[in-house]
Amino acid sequence: MSDLRYIFYISDGTGLTAEAYGSSLLAQFPGLEFESSRLPFVDSEKRANEVIAIIKQVIENTGSVPILFCTLVKPDIQAMIAASGACVIDLFQTFIGPLEKALGVTSAHTQGLSHRVVGKKIYQDRLNAIDFALQHDDGVRPDQYAEADVVLVGVSRCGKTPTSLYIAMNFYIKAANYPLTDDELERDELPESLQPWKHKLVGLTIEPRQLSIIREQRRPGSEYAALNICKREVRSARQIFINAGLPVLDMTHTSIEEIASRILKEKGLM
Repeated sequence: MSDLRYIFYISDGTGLTAEAYGSSLLAQFPGLEFESSRLPFVDSEKRANEVIAIIKQVIENTGSVPILFCTLVKPDIQAMIAASGACVIDLFQTFIGPLEKALGVTSAHTQGLSHRVVGKKIYQDRLNAIDFALQHDDGVRPDQYAEADVVLVGVSRCGKTPTSLYIAMNFYIKAANYPLTDDELERDELPESLQPWKHKLVGLTIEPRQLSIIREQRRPGSEYAALNICKREVRSARQIFINAGLPVLDMTHTSIEEIASRILKEKGLM
């Protein structure tokens, strides 16, 4: 059985909700390696059977049980997926059951109702924030940081991407993230492209040993994952943050939810 775990985000809509929450949960297991795919618009038996075929093929080829994060409304479709042989995490039922009990009524189990509950503007704000986080991931388009509410900066694999997506998904805030390159880490100052946006920046750090474990899962035996390299990069990044007067948050033993809240409080965004 392969150590690589296969993840599927399954929804009768776009799958962005399942992906955002699933990614946040998986980020709590930094020592494991995942390969993920989003399977959207699973809203019919035909589409469900297509998805089940994909899942069973993965099981047959790898001997590994895939993990499915689902936001499926229709009980019959959910039951089909649940019988696929995978580990199914039903994100809706996790919350719907307790809500039905607390509110004393049963839910509508109807697609699209969440849009009406939160309102069109809020729903659109969420989509815009998620789209911004995806379009400005990993240092892409720093020339557009004027549109960002916050920019997360740190070394590669310190948790910038899942934190940005969590902020976008849950707070409708436009979060970009920027990885410091080897050349930039050799200097003791912020990259030139970040300097105009110092008031939006938050530095993320992580213990070198934990960073080495995460990178080793991604590139086994590489210089990129070597502990001495991780120590040097983390030390250099911290010095850049200190020199620039940036707030610095440690991702090592803190959940994404807590880090996100601290970021927003630090920047007066909540």
